[in-house]
This record gives sequence, structure tokens and C-alpha cells, in this order.
Amino acid sequence: MESPALLLTAIGLLSLACQWLAWRIKVPAILPLLLTGILVGPVSGLLDPDALLGNLLFPLVSLAVAVILFEGSLTLNFAELRGHGHTVRRLVTWGVLITAVVSALAARWLLELSWAMASLLGALLVVTGPTVVLPLLETLRAKPSLAQILRWEGILIDPIGAIGAVLVYEYVVIDASRNAVTHTLGLFGLTALIGFGLGSLGGYLWGCVLRHHWLPRQLHSFGTLMVMLTLYTLSNQLFHESGLLTVTVMGVWMANMPRVPTGPIIEFKETLSVLLISGLFILLAARLGVDQLALLSWPAWAYLGVLMVVARPLTVWLCTAGSGLDWREKTLLAWVSPRGIVAAAVASLFALKLEAEGIEGADMLVPVTFLVIIATVVVQGLLSRPIADALGVTTPPPRGFLILGANPVARAVGQALQEAGFVVRLCDHDWEALEAARMTGLPTYYGNPASEHAQMHLDMAGLGHFLPLSPYREQNDLAALYFARQLGHGKVFRIEVSGEQASSRERPEQLTELPCLFGEQVTWHKLASLVAQGAEVRTTRLHEAFAMDDYVATHGHRLLPLFCIDAQGRIRVASDQSPLEAQPGERLISLVYPDSPAF
Repeated sequence: MESPALLLTAIGLLSLACQWLAWRIKVPAILPLLLTGILVGPVSGLLDPDALLGNLLFPLVSLAVAVILFEGSLTLNFAELRGHGHTVRRLVTWGVLITAVVSALAARWLLELSWAMASLLGALLVVTGPTVVLPLLETLRAKPSLAQILRWEGILIDPIGAIGAVLVYEYVVIDASRNAVTHTLGLFGLTALIGFGLGSLGGYLWGCVLRHHWLPRQLHSFGTLMVMLTLYTLSNQLFHESGLLTVTVMGVWMANMPRVPTGPIIEFKETLSVLLISGLFILLAARLGVDQLALLSWPAWAYLGVLMVVARPLTVWLCTAGSGLDWREKTLLAWVSPRGIVAAAVASLFALKLEAEGIEGADMLVPVTFLVIIATVVVQGLLSRPIADALGVTTPPPRGFLILGANPVARAVGQALQEAGFVVRLCDHDWEALEAARMTGLPTYYGNPASEHAQMHLDMAGLGHFLPLSPYREQNDLAALYFARQLGHGKVFRIEVSGEQASSRERPEQLTELPCLFGEQVTWHKLASLVAQGAEVRTTRLHEAFAMDDYVATHGHRLLPLFCIDAQGRIRVASDQSPLEAQPGERLISLVYPDSPAF
């Protein structure tokens, strides 16, 4: 018998390898995780989750799903949704209902499931989810309006779809055991009462604890996790499977409660979510049996086709009526709907219980769900970009600038770039610095731009360059390495914070290959000192009578060229690899500083 510790360690290493591979080849991590789980499970027989975890499998899956749903709902700030119109609200309300109905009808007629099981499968497969939609949007480069619609739909539909699935699941279990409609409706009401009541009360009370700092800051994340799990367990004890609704409501309440510091909790969520999602997908995929895979005959593939070419297009075209979107934009929205973690986790969770109840058709839930997940991720991941290009709904190559830092240096550079017509966004953890940036009209993001939270919430539309202008060396370097893979060569830069650091430490090879921002001798401390002494970022248009040499001669050694913009609006960034040689007709953005600066 294999050592449980050895198997658990192997799952962790496989999870790490899958996450790295997904990052390397730019696909959602769910795909290599699922394929690895199938490979080590039903294909090779190396991993049997039931034998490994025994009776702990169901509680662990249940708690993991609760954590994932809670953390997802914790990002749902409805104030951010208002600017995206009625389309998103329709997609996550009427759209969910339309998709569920079409999916249930197809499951009933094609898969020959009972009405109860067909309804449950239909409810499970309405969710897309940010874990699969957001990586797809990074390569899709759709118009900003379309990207926002898909982004918000993916974030909102997870908890909404999960709540619907919980309610349908309750109906399946109750109807199978009692077959009394009035009694079932009463229990639905009890589920909603416990879920909304306990979730709202818990969210409010714990939000007060965090807001008034009645708990040390270093315990906020851990305390939130334990309180959430306690409410989840208590809710399930009060009424069967009402816990998922409870934790979702609690997360939404805290996300929209004023002055609750959820930022550190969301950052803590990143590592926890990666761990849970990775391990959960491998375990759930490994639990698939050869007999379950054998159930995937032509009706299952026909069901997949109905979801992709009937349910989704019908949903989009009905929900976007009167939205102002043209047929090309609607077609792209109708194509993009990959399924993700919540569908897989909740399907496996419900299948475990339904099979134990002996409900007919429960064995179809997991294989069909995994077929839909894998097929939609692969097919839409490969074809979405060519389809968007053919429809003409992509944006030109992004020219804008993501700037790490909201200090005076970053604000001066960002304001000059924005005035020159470029999209700019400043990122920082300093709330006061961000507030100062917003006062000058600069868009901002609070947090780490290389975090998982940023993947879901940082608007990268139009941003094609990364400038590290933070006073923190490690933060600059880590972010530069992260964006170098996404944005490509010549679009990401490195900078030294001080001259002493440049000579006192070794740098990763990947980092040393990046160009030095504004030149090898330029450090952040030098820029900060110049700006503090009154240096200004100015934009000057050159012409035949006043060329680059004349401009340099006018200012002498009080000039540091930063950017050059040609007549077509293309921008070049000064670096050690590309010194600026501005031509007549081009605009030069420079830092002009006092006569005798002191460093």
C-alpha cells in the first residue's frame, strides 16, 4: 500500500507542475489539472481518492467548495457593477434561467435522465467562472465593453449558479424521499431563511469585528476563514446543505459593507485558492471511473453541442436585446462560455451524496460535467481569438501603461502619458498615494498587480507596457518578471531603486534581460529626488527649426528624455537598450529638472 503522505505530497507536486505548465503555455490551469487527474486516476490507476481519504473525502470536498464560493463572493462589490449596464444583470438572472431550462430539456431528451436529475445537471452547468474566463480574456483581446461583460458575468455567475444548484439539489433529495410539493416548498423556504439569515448576520457581525479592529490584523485572514467554516458547518447542521448559501451570502455582505478591510483577506485567499483548486481538480478527476467514462457516448456529445450552439447563443441574443451591441459582438459573447471549478466541485459533491441516496442517474453528473468543462476550455481556448479576429471585435495592440507605484514620480509620468493620449493605470498598496493619483484624474488599482485578485479585478484593457516605479526593489522585480511573460519583449522594464543595490546583488537572468527604464544610470531614488526638487515632466513637439539637438542644447544637462511619440501615435520608451533619437515631427516627453540638483 502506498504511503498516504507520499501520495498527498505527489498531488501537491503535480498541482505545482500543472500550474506552471498552464502559466507557460497560457491556458487555464483547469485543463492540465483535469487531464493529470484523469491520467493518474482512471487511466493508470496510480491514485484512488476514495482509498486515500476514505470517509474524509466528502467532508474535504464540501469544505473546499465552501471556501472557494466564499472567496469568490467576497470579491462581489456591486458598486463596480453599475457601470456595466443591464446586459450583465440580464445574463446572471434571466440568462441563468434560460441556460438552465435549455440544458435541463436537453439532458432529459438526449441523456434520458429523470426530470429531477436533468434539472440538477442544467442548474450545475450554468456557471462559467473567473478561473477559466479571465485567462481566456488575456489572449482574446476583445473590445473593452465585451471584455467587461464577460469578466463580470464570470465573477457573478459562480455564486448565483451555485445557489440555484443548491436549491435544485434540495428538491431532488427531498422529492426523491417525500414527493410532497408543499412540503418541498416549505423546506426551500427554510433553506433560504437559514442561508440568508445566518449568512447576513454572520457577515454583518464579522464585518464589525474587522472594521473596528477587535481582532489583531495578523489574525484577520485566519479568523475570517474559521468563522466562515463554523457558519458553514452550523448551517448544514440546522438544515441539510444550506451551508453553501450561507457562506455565499456572508461573502457578498462583507464585500459590500462599508469600511471592512477585506484586502488582506483576499490576498490570503490567493495561496489558499490555488492549493484547494489544484488539489481538488486532481482528486475529483482521478475519482472518475472507467465505467463512468464509458457513459460518454454520442448522446453526451450531442448534449455538449446543445449547450454550446443552442443554449448559449439563445441566452446571449435574448439578454442583449436593446443593448446596442451589434451582431458581431453578440456572436463573440455567444461563443465564450467555458465552465470552471464550481461546476466540477459542486457536481462531484452532489454526486457523492446522491449516489449514497441511491438516486438513479447520479452517476451521469460527474462525467458529463467534466466533458463539458474540458471540451469548452479546449475548443473555446483555441478558437476564440481567430473567431474574434474574423468578426473584427478585437482591439488594436495595446499601447497603454500599467505603472507600479502611485508616488509623485509615478504620478508625474502617468499624467504626462495620459495627456499624450495613452491609457494609464497606477497600482499601489498606499491608499493615500492612490487617492492623490485619483485627484489628478489617473485611474488606479489598489493591490499587487501580479496577484490572483488582480487577474480578476485589474482592468488591463489597452495596457501594453509595464513601468516599475515603486520604491520597493522586490516588488518592482517580481512584477516585472510576471508581466514580461504576458506583455512580451520590449514592453516591460526594470529599474534599480538605488545605485548601491545595483552593484551589491545578483539578479535573475530573466530580469537582467529586461531593458533598464530610462537608462542604466537612472534609479528610482534619483527620479524621486529630482521630482522633490521641482523637476517637471514636459512634452515638446520637435520640428525642422527646433530638432532634438536644439532641445538638448537649450536645457543642457537638465534634461532626461523619457518617451518619444511618432506621428502615427506609436511610442518608444527610453532605456539602456534603446536610447531616444527623436526626429522632427515627433513629440518628446522629458524630465526637466533644476539647474543644480542635489542627489
